[in-house]
Amino acid sequence: METSAVLLEGAKQLSIQSVGLKEPADGDVVVQVSHSGISTGTESLLWSGTMPPFPGMGYPLVPGYEAVGEVIHAEKGAALSPGDYVFVPGSNGFTDALGLFGGSARLLVTPCDRTIKIDQNLGEQGALFALAATARHAIAGMEVRLPDLIIGHGVLGRMLARLTLAAGGEPPTVWEIDAARRDGAVGYEVVHPDTDNRNNYRAIFDASGRSDLLDQWIQRGQKGAEIVLAGFYSERINFAFPPAFMKEIKIRIAAEWSQSDLIAVRALVESGALSLDGLITHRSSAEEADLAYRTAFETADCSKMMLDWSNIK
Repeated sequence: METSAVLLEGAKQLSIQSVGLKEPADGDVVVQVSHSGISTGTESLLWSGTMPPFPGMGYPLVPGYEAVGEVIHAEKGAALSPGDYVFVPGSNGFTDALGLFGGSARLLVTPCDRTIKIDQNLGEQGALFALAATARHAIAGMEVRLPDLIIGHGVLGRMLARLTLAAGGEPPTVWEIDAARRDGAVGYEVVHPDTDNRNNYRAIFDASGRSDLLDQWIQRGQKGAEIVLAGFYSERINFAFPPAFMKEIKIRIAAEWSQSDLIAVRALVESGALSLDGLITHRSSAEEADLAYRTAFETADCSKMMLDWSNIK
């Protein structure tokens, strides 16, 4: 079995190539992908060659962990059937390429229990489950405070704000330095940090990936405030100790989502408590993946690029 896939053969060396697929085993499904998203966090680091050492890292690799599509084959023991529409957080089912995270391909072979069945009417928006689950995981940890300050109004920042409101929290303040990204807020305020004089935030969630600004966030927190690093950071995390000491700042790292986060997000979307509208800003045919990836990482107003695989065999 073979499939067309986005293949990274080195830093900024990306194209659509034919790669081999492993034979599906018991419990596996084969998914025909309709859309896959491009992550401006981890995938940007993979594409630029600045990804820190990470299990499974190497080239050539198939990137991506935001895929949706239709099950076209189900092996014995799989709890899905052909025709089911699913979100797939990637795949390691390639014979001649690494899968980190392996979602940007026309066909994916993956264990059934790594997928989640979703409403087919969501279409391309189903690929946003990855970021929605990431945001939910950051909020739903042990003894977590809902954010009252969110750094960055990209897709992850918007998800955090929407989930805070869905949880019944007070509308958070969102900081965004790019004027073009301050639009689209519903029920909360987005401001430039220079215009915000508040310095008693209780829970500061970073969705920007800018670890170099940690000292600034510490200064804006109240005594005992928590700072949650919800992005992915390629550089060492450093901060001045005395201000953090005086305020007894807590720093928490939110890792990737779990299956329970996906299930919770699905329930929120199906109930109407969480909207996925207005988050996809750019679209491209997968045939033009190289240009799409460059646009996603080099164009300031591109919050979420979605690849359309419908014309790929």
